[in-house]
Amino acid sequence: MKVVLAYIEEPPFGWTNPDQSATGADIELADSVLRAIGVTHVEHRLTTFAELLPGVQSGRWDMNVPLFVTSERIAKVEFSIPVWAIGDGFLVRSSNPKALYSYESIAQRPDARLGVIAGQVQHGSAQAKGVRDVQILLFEQQAQAVAAVESGEIVAYASTALGNRIVAEHIGLTRVESVDHESTLGDGKSAPVGAFSFRKENRALVDAVNRQLRVHLGSAEHRKSMARFGLSEREIDPVLR
Repeated sequence: MKVVLAYIEEPPFGWTNPDQSATGADIELADSVLRAIGVTHVEHRLTTFAELLPGVQSGRWDMNVPLFVTSERIAKVEFSIPVWAIGDGFLVRSSNPKALYSYESIAQRPDARLGVIAGQVQHGSAQAKGVRDVQILLFEQQAQAVAAVESGEIVAYASTALGNRIVAEHIGLTRVESVDHESTLGDGKSAPVGAFSFRKENRALVDAVNRQLRVHLGSAEHRKSMARFGLSEREIDPVLR
């Protein structure tokens, strides 16, 4: 049995090694679960974020790496049970010279420009908090947005707090810095959850993946595997049932 898994370049969740093999937290989780349900070959298909949902809907591949679950996306694809919960954050220049800690702090600076990946939930989150369209620059790839932060084209790049921490550590903290959003601290809200997605008609694969996820998530093997990519109980425990 073969499954084609689509992924994007977004460390620590997924990226392409120099030898063209795919790795990352989401890819390793998918591989582990798929092997456990009897899949003999997993093909990793690199794509863009904008193509993830259309690609799986049309059958170009069988399964997407996890992305945030929203009502709009639920109408298009079938999601697995959640596999992580992660809040938003900014990637900014080192020392955070503009003191940016939330979308509201961007909205209060009319001259500030915020970078987001087209189609990701951070775009809508920024708009909901008052960031105007003229302040938002859209990018197709994470690397483009990171370069825009370093060049000063944008003051911040909005993505997951975890992803930004990994990027900052990789690039070097003397150049860029990761800032977790303060807006959800202490307000009782839980972080948004992410899950694998499938074509709605692919019910058999969804059910098989869910059965194995319920066994695997939170296990010692799962925690050890995810820790290699920076995911801890902070991201794992909120989705355990």
